Amino acid sequence: MSEDVSDDWPGVVHREGRTLTRVSMAPDSSRSGPVSRRGGGVFLNPAMSGSRTRSVLLLDYAMESGMLGEGTVYALDGLAASGIRARRWLNELPANKAERLDVAISDLDKNSLSWAMRSHDEFPPVHGKGSLKSSVGDLRKVVLAHGRHWVDIDPFGSPLPFLDVSLQSLARSGVIEVSATDTAALTGSSRGAMLRRYGSRVRTDGLAHDSALRVMMGNLARTAARHDRAIEPLLSIWDSHHLRVSSRVVRSKEGANLMEEGLGWRVHSPTEAEVECSVESGLHPELSMDSLPMTCLLPLSFPVNRRDSRVSGPLWVGSLGDQGAMHSMTEQKAMRMCVAEYEEGDIAGWSKRDFEMEKRRVLRSVRNIESEGSVIDAAHHILVDDLSSWLGVGSPPSPTLMVEELRKLGYRASLAHYGKPSFKTDASWDDIVEVSLGHQPPM
Repeated sequence: MSEDVSDDWPGVVHREGRTLTRVSMAPDSSRSGPVSRRGGGVFLNPAMSGSRTRSVLLLDYAMESGMLGEGTVYALDGLAASGIRARRWLNELPANKAERLDVAISDLDKNSLSWAMRSHDEFPPVHGKGSLKSSVGDLRKVVLAHGRHWVDIDPFGSPLPFLDVSLQSLARSGVIEVSATDTAALTGSSRGAMLRRYGSRVRTDGLAHDSALRVMMGNLARTAARHDRAIEPLLSIWDSHHLRVSSRVVRSKEGANLMEEGLGWRVHSPTEAEVECSVESGLHPELSMDSLPMTCLLPLSFPVNRRDSRVSGPLWVGSLGDQGAMHSMTEQKAMRMCVAEYEEGDIAGWSKRDFEMEKRRVLRSVRNIESEGSVIDAAHHILVDDLSSWLGVGSPPSPTLMVEELRKLGYRASLAHYGKPSFKTDASWDDIVEVSLGHQPPM
């Protein structure tokens, strides 16, 4: 297929991470939102570069940890477009891991795959390891060709049409990464679409993006259970205009039978009865009830009025990530694996400043993830703007200061990798209130 390219080849050379590719025109790396696939040319959205960087790091961790076995790892980038994600796997993973990869890219756009394979020929992996092949067609057919250890779904819109068959295709122990850009539905702004597609409701507050991640993870868990599989979340990120959840999937009837234990509700401004149930269910730390928290999670069995504007769900109430996977996403590792060094006469025509900007994008993609891994299972995700309003104080407390003070009290706490200033902690709500008020008394 590599010789079958459109008339506008060779286009321009673009770099993402440490990987070179050819595209029809240079992407605008300053963009931070969706890009339409309409209008021709080879599709590459630079706003998704952070997602692709994290995919490289997560695949490295999954292979290192042994969750993908010790032999060949069959991976599929199912909606590949330019193929840059799969090519970054092959180019940026260490040679001893890349040589184990048998990677397929698939897309309905024959021309995009042609460019991807031609780019792969021109700019092969630096260590010459790994295998890449392409397949034109619908992901829902391609994915069932044989079992996979790693499946990536990155559609324009909702991933739901592809979930069922992709989960079926996974090996006994595999990983699925799922992106979604239908943000109006997932954050509750488009209530009808949310209910039709995902069977849930989401309150449109500061935690709407976190609730959206939980709704997507809940859908992943339910779909997996239908095929006698259970999920083990590895990473969940809201980034710019899209969300992405990554999970290990294991074949387990017992785990599938327990799926509903991971589902429940998020309630804003909960009542005493709701907070008591949350504490009894192990979803919230003990507290005095002198002051009630802003939100709490509840088990699926708790009777809620689904039309109550305080309620979001059903959604995933378990951990949204894995401590080991998140601890592996250090800035040092991202620098080592995914950042290219400047050289004069760069083939892409990049200046030192261009290289520095790409380095910053790579580092920004993993900011706070390592430390957040220590509290990924914590009950509290607190937006400091909401906290100041809830407590009636003049201005939001510093999230960094809140983390430092709560750690001094012996709690786990970390800044969150989130679009709004926030932190996560397992602290008692009483101590959160005391620390916040200690730095700024009520008005």
